[in-house]
Amino acid sequence: MFEANALAVIFVALMGLSILLYAILDGFDLGVGILLPLSQKDDSDTMIASIGPFWDANETWLVLAIGLLLIAFPAAHSHIFKELYLPTAVLLISLVLRGVAFDFRAKAAFSHKPTWNKVFKGGSLLAAMSQGYMLGMYVMGFENTLAAYAFSLLSAFGVAAAYAYIGACWLIMKTEGQLQIQAVSWAKKTGIICFAGVVAVSAVNPLINPEVLTKWFTWPTTLYILPLPIMCFALFVHSQLKLKILPAVNDKGCWQPFVGAVIIFTLCFFGLAFSFFPYIVPGKLTIWQAASAPESLSFLLWGVIVVVPVIFSYTFFSYRVFWGKVRELRYH
Repeated sequence: MFEANALAVIFVALMGLSILLYAILDGFDLGVGILLPLSQKDDSDTMIASIGPFWDANETWLVLAIGLLLIAFPAAHSHIFKELYLPTAVLLISLVLRGVAFDFRAKAAFSHKPTWNKVFKGGSLLAAMSQGYMLGMYVMGFENTLAAYAFSLLSAFGVAAAYAYIGACWLIMKTEGQLQIQAVSWAKKTGIICFAGVVAVSAVNPLINPEVLTKWFTWPTTLYILPLPIMCFALFVHSQLKLKILPAVNDKGCWQPFVGAVIIFTLCFFGLAFSFFPYIVPGKLTIWQAASAPESLSFLLWGVIVVVPVIFSYTFFSYRVFWGKVRELRYH
């Protein structure tokens, strides 16, 4: 029994890590796509170049997360995707549109390039909003009520703003000149919307889930978990103050907003994870109820031990090789 419980925790932790890395890594390239200017050719080329070596590999973490959910927690996979069938289909279509647009904009005739820019921007926005909608429905426990749908739509816009925020912070770090100044402006605006979205989810979640309310506001647990929202608020404030003095001389501190956004995403993820654990389907299935047989998980663990370090290795290598500023589709 102990082994079965431990394996379930290991696999839900791996799945959670995959989701977090996807939200951060694919989040910034979706955000760059959302912010893509349709009337500024040079800027759009530079923005696309900033994510060019990374965007496709970033989606590996989504594939890994869904694969782990299917194999390690098949009952939860069945329940979640039965409830989220339509937004999942929209997400897949939007990701296909992004992939097609990314390649075709570089190969199509000059007169067709603006069209593919629009497709890439639309696909990025649609992908972000579909993910936000799914998050909202998950938080609401997949209720079929007007309030659940309204909150999920609000969550869709909130996640799109969050991705645009981390995307703008990425551009501050990766670009120079007028585009960097524009990225600072984008980060200021989207950061405020992102903060409002975090506050909204933090307020609604305990109200609709009594167990979450008990978790967060039971002494002494409150004392231990209180640093999470405090740190998150402090990082939002620090980032906004930092953005007021960017871009700085010699590009000093251009990396700070992006690192701050990454930490904010991480804190928000841990807050949600703490709220719902041990449930993998809110209020219905725990990770132990949904887990596969211990023999299956033990066998799968050996594959994970090989695959996950490989993914980490090539991800680290690609970011190391293409680190630095980007100019005119050339990497330095």
